[in-house]
Amino acid sequence: MELRQLRYVVTVAEERHFGLAAQRLHIGQPAVSQQIRRLERELGVELFDRSPRHVRLTEAGARFVVAAREVLASADRARSAATGRRPLRLGTASGLGTHLDALLERLELPVELDALPVQARLDRVLGGDLDAAFVRGPVEEPRLRTVSTWRAELLVALPARHPAADGEAVELRDLAELPLRIVERRHNPPLVDLVARACHDAGFEPVLSSGRGPLEETMAIIGSGSGAWTVVFAAHAVVMARPRVRFLPALPPLHLPTSLVVHRDRPTPHLDELVRAASPD
Repeated sequence: MELRQLRYVVTVAEERHFGLAAQRLHIGQPAVSQQIRRLERELGVELFDRSPRHVRLTEAGARFVVAAREVLASADRARSAATGRRPLRLGTASGLGTHLDALLERLELPVELDALPVQARLDRVLGGDLDAAFVRGPVEEPRLRTVSTWRAELLVALPARHPAADGEAVELRDLAELPLRIVERRHNPPLVDLVARACHDAGFEPVLSSGRGPLEETMAIIGSGSGAWTVVFAAHAVVMARPRVRFLPALPPLHLPTSLVVHRDRPTPHLDELVRAASPD
């Protein structure tokens, strides 16, 4: 039994979805599934009830998750006691890609990453469970303050066989007839508002199609040629590349400012180091 297996089980239990858990853990979904299956074989019980429509904890899984959280917390305390420094608890999001890799390389500190929906990140910074969190777009909570880092570029993902995929960039008006698969606005208002405003400026209102599933599923649907498009952060597109999907800059370009969010009235450990590591060269 390995600590990473415990972390995978806890994350899947919280997300109730293997794909979403993999995104949060910044690893591939097959690795999550394989490690949990290996753990289940070792324990001789199934931890999850899996079906095409849902992933739920079994009774044994529910008991296991309680104990797994205790073990993970104990491991964090032991690590802090040994090093004399507790990890910097940092909330992240999918699509940070090479930006996150560069930050971790520059930051000479132990870091504990937690990928969560934007509102959950803000709530955990407010509650003290996270020291800081990356967010895109404005934050209106007065108890939080933002520190600007970089502007994140968004690329259009569309079927490779679509006529608009032949150029070096794509005019948004050329996508007016295709459904837009995008997350529900309540989960990411800045992203949805940016894309909707850009489409409006291009002379059309997008036909929305739910993009609630994992991004890999959306890429598979777009690549199937069924007719859909979406937007992907450029830093994330590098790891999403596939032959039947083209990633192109939009015309006009799409960008979202990325910031670090910290509590306004509570000191943030190593904030200066974190800001320097997150700032572009």
